[in-house]
Amino acid sequence: MPEQITKYPDVTLRVLKGAGAACGDGAPQKILKQCPADRFCSLPTGEICVYGVAEIPAMTQIDTREIAAVVSPRFTLDRIELLSLSGLGVVFLLIGLILGFVAGKYSRKRVP
Repeated sequence: MPEQITKYPDVTLRVLKGAGAACGDGAPQKILKQCPADRFCSLPTGEICVYGVAEIPAMTQIDTREIAAVVSPRFTLDRIELLSLSGLGVVFLLIGLILGFVAGKYSRKRVP
């Protein structure tokens, strides 16, 4: 059963009610059990959960990363590249620190 995103969830719920859906009135939730009761609609053919834009993080069928990839694919790619490069920088920093530590210990032992 679908989860729906809309800029105007209250209007969407009124339209669904006008079409005969049982919305927000305690109808049994057979499939969309995590849908907030006030956003849930039951129809003879299935169930709908209506979310507003601000409620996207609460959705269970669509992940915010999936939406970000569609809305701003370049930003998502840049962010992934940046995280990869910063992780690589940390690895090189740690290797440098370890080598410096080992070299420092080795040089102290050789000096009389």
